[in-house]
Amino acid sequence: MGISLDGLASGLDTTALISSVMQVEAIPQTLLKYKSQDLQSMVSALQGLNSKVAALATQATAAAKPGALDLNTATTTSDKVTATTTAAAKAGAIDFQVTQLAQTQVTVTPKVNAVVGWPYTTMTINSGGQSYTIEPLSSDLDDVVKSVNAAGAGVTASKVAVGAGEYRLQFTATKPGEAGAFTVADPGTTFTNVKTAQDAEISLWPGTTAAQVVKSSTNTFTDLLPGVSITAKEVSATPVTLTVARDDAGITKLASDLVSGVNGIFSYVAARIAVTSTTGTSGTSTKAGIFASDSAVRSVNQNILSAASLPVGTPPRSPSEIGISITKTGTMEFDEKKFSAALAADPAGTAAKVQEIATRVAAAATNASDKYDGTLTKKITGQESEVRDLANRISDWDTRLESRKATLQRTYSGLEVALSNMQAQQSWLTAQLGGLSSGSKSQ
Repeated sequence: MGISLDGLASGLDTTALISSVMQVEAIPQTLLKYKSQDLQSMVSALQGLNSKVAALATQATAAAKPGALDLNTATTTSDKVTATTTAAAKAGAIDFQVTQLAQTQVTVTPKVNAVVGWPYTTMTINSGGQSYTIEPLSSDLDDVVKSVNAAGAGVTASKVAVGAGEYRLQFTATKPGEAGAFTVADPGTTFTNVKTAQDAEISLWPGTTAAQVVKSSTNTFTDLLPGVSITAKEVSATPVTLTVARDDAGITKLASDLVSGVNGIFSYVAARIAVTSTTGTSGTSTKAGIFASDSAVRSVNQNILSAASLPVGTPPRSPSEIGISITKTGTMEFDEKKFSAALAADPAGTAAKVQEIATRVAAAATNASDKYDGTLTKKITGQESEVRDLANRISDWDTRLESRKATLQRTYSGLEVALSNMQAQQSWLTAQLGGLSSGSKSQ
């Protein structure tokens, strides 16, 4: 049976005594834990900042690429024709008329031939210059459909209910336009084309001697102009004009988004530098943000600010001339009206200035967030290494404190046992002395 320490002989709460001693002994470990928590908070904050800076680097790098601001948008004079652009689009215009829409061939068995089973053993489908012989496993229409669909003949078959237990078969080309045209032949039946295979057609420069028909298997005409595609929804009775012009709204948004990305970094850092005050029962206490004394973070912040606000162009001029300026609080501001005016007056020069800013911001952000040797990346790696070292030291203290606690428990247990023995001896001696005293009185 184990020995209970508390009050065995001394009446002392030895468990509480040991606990008090261990709290004092654990002070160095507690300090290490606090330091580790602070470091982990710093690592988390740095990782958040690094992610934002890396995103800014990607954004700015894209904006700095040649032609990134050569944005154009396409419009047509008809709501029945839509236009889309790619980065290859250039300013220009062209007239055309939609004369025909594309169709995918659909063929069905005749109405008078509604059947409950296929009465023939074979059928032949001609598609894409090849002939395919279909031999269903049985006369069951499901088998016929399955055989057609498995033949790879450029046709899909469907069973369509047309009455009580009666069906017609529908055959649909797998390719749109004239390229999907096919014929179906089967002894004893005639097939009807519900939709014929036809390409969409537009006439360029309609009504002139230069008119030319252009075809497409779909209703979309890709790269009608370089980087510009159109999609027709209806045949047009009159000519349609396609116009490709500079996308001022897109260029303005790109510049505005770049400034917003830069300000996102400043806001993140500012929120973690600010000093906060807390009022409680013991008075008012102040606490500086986690980045308040971090020189690396301040350096990154300053480098990005300089990249975004220093003069641009030749000769160097302030970015404020195109609506990008630094505020009194150390953030950037974008004036859309001023930028739009500068873009209208000097499109190429304004775009070049935005790209110069983007190039500098990309360099500053990349230097900070590069996954191998970025300023923030290295700092995070160093902090994480220190956190691991502290974890090992804290673990060592766990072992040390357990050993110290076991020593105290043995010591107090030994003292209690010794005191118990002394008390037992005292009781025996007292009893012996009491016996001697009684013997002397009886004589």
